[in-house]
Amino acid sequence: MGNLLRSPLYDRHVDLGAKLADFGGWEMPIEYTASGGGVLKEHAAVRDAVGIFDVSHLGKATVRGPGAREFVNACLSNDLRRIASGQAQYTLCCDESGGVVDDLIAYLIDDDEVFLVPNAANTGEVVKRLAAAAPDGIDVVAQHRNFGVLAVQGPRSAEVLDRLGLPSAQDYMAYADASWDGHAVRICRTGYTGEHGYELIPNWDDVSVLWDALVEVVREFGGMPAGLGARDTLRTEMGYPLHGQDLSLDISPLQARSGWAVGWKKEAFWGRDALVAEKAAGPARVLRGLEALDRGIPRAHMPVLSSDGDVVGEVTSGTFSPTRRVGIGLALVSADAGIEDGDELTLDVRGRRSAVRVVRPPFVESHVR
Repeated sequence: MGNLLRSPLYDRHVDLGAKLADFGGWEMPIEYTASGGGVLKEHAAVRDAVGIFDVSHLGKATVRGPGAREFVNACLSNDLRRIASGQAQYTLCCDESGGVVDDLIAYLIDDDEVFLVPNAANTGEVVKRLAAAAPDGIDVVAQHRNFGVLAVQGPRSAEVLDRLGLPSAQDYMAYADASWDGHAVRICRTGYTGEHGYELIPNWDDVSVLWDALVEVVREFGGMPAGLGARDTLRTEMGYPLHGQDLSLDISPLQARSGWAVGWKKEAFWGRDALVAEKAAGPARVLRGLEALDRGIPRAHMPVLSSDGDVVGEVTSGTFSPTRRVGIGLALVSADAGIEDGDELTLDVRGRRSAVRVVRPPFVESHVR
């Protein structure tokens, strides 16, 4: 696959019969075959028991120096003043047009240090923008391959951590720093599946030994390793946006229904003026959930048609829901079309019409808390 970067678990993935693909410049597992998995089984394991994902391709960076929290708060969308040390926050890096450069998690260490986990493909751009804006005394340190990230997700995830003597009682969006078998690891009550879960951030060189221990215990509790194919079906069932599809430089937080991650009362953040103006005028299009009424499966870029046959939007993400056993998707729909939840629309599937109903995500119940 050319010059793709590899996780420290690449050999483990190969041994598990992983189908590998390019994710943001990294060669990562879509699904596993040797472990008896596959997307549907891996998805079900996370919903019913527990799954473990290697998401070490996610970016990592640290902003440190006197007033680091204030600096980051003046750049990213959400209000870091709302959280305390030991907590994490979903936030957005916007440009001056109000478009989204990336969505990421910010971990507040203290007033002088913030740890960031952006998406793999956008890490370089986020770091570059922060470094260019940083005043003297504030350092922005790229750490993409200093740490790995392992996501343990599912209703039995706390039991897995308990078995290994790792802290599991953190509140949602909080973290604890711990030591396991002599190795430092940050355990965060975060995830991208809609289930109770954790993201563990060990040092890069410690990822393999921690993965091996976790996989053994995960299997004891009826779970299995899961690839990024299941991660996508799980997040789509929750209606979580994926950057590059449901959020982008062309899709603002307001259009993506992510305005809750904007600190509207803040004096400054990147894109503030454009977003305040868009909020006042109302976004021209809004992300809506779609549920198939036939055997069709929404797919990205499919046109969304009104009952009169007019194009009123476009699918941004879509999949077959393993939990609901129906096609589901997210679509940007024109605000002027007057579409409401419960309305029936159609998709243009290469010239064939497929019926869908507009619904408000999530498509399945959230259990993150």
